[in-house]
Amino acid sequence: MSRIGKKTIDIPVDVVVTIDDRKISTKGKYGSLEKSFENYIQIEKNENKLNIIKLNDTKESRAYHGLTRALIQNMIIGVNAKFSKILVAEGVGYKFQLDKQRLILNMGYTHPIEFIIPSDLEIKAESPTKIIISGIDKEKVGFLAAKIREIRPPEPYKGKGIMYEGEKILRKAGKSGK
Repeated sequence: MSRIGKKTIDIPVDVVVTIDDRKISTKGKYGSLEKSFENYIQIEKNENKLNIIKLNDTKESRAYHGLTRALIQNMIIGVNAKFSKILVAEGVGYKFQLDKQRLILNMGYTHPIEFIIPSDLEIKAESPTKIIISGIDKEKVGFLAAKIREIRPPEPYKGKGIMYEGEKILRKAGKSGK
C-alpha cells in the first residue's frame, strides 16, 4: 500500500472542497481548480479531512493511489497559498524583460526569445536577472519554469545559464595546459 496514499489530507478553514462522483473541485482565496480522476480510487470527505481509498489491489490502482493523493493535496495548497518558482539568469548580458503579457529573454543568442505568459500564471521581475513565476496550479508553474530554463540551461564549466534559485551546479575543471 502506498505510504503517500494512506495519509489523510487536511483541508484548511478557508478552502471549500466539493466531490462529485469522480470529479473534485477546490475553491480558495486565490481561485479554484477542478480535476477528474479514474475509477481506481474513491475519495471520502470527513469534516475537514479527505481520505483516498483504492478500490482494488491491481498494479494500476496501487500506482494511482499515491498520485491522486498528491494531486489533490497540491490543488488544496495551490488555492490557499500560491506555488512559485524563482529563476536566475547567470552570465554577461543575460536578462529577463516583462512587456505586458510577454516575457522577453536575452540569453546570448542573435535574437531575443519571447514567451507568452499564460493568463492563469503571474510573472514578476525582481531584477533584470531574476524572475518569480507564481500560480495556483503546481504543474503549470513548474512546466513554464522548465520551458524557460530549457532555453539556456546552466553549463558546468562557467556556470552560465538559467537556473532555479538555490540550484547547485556541479562545476567541471577546464582544460589543463602543459
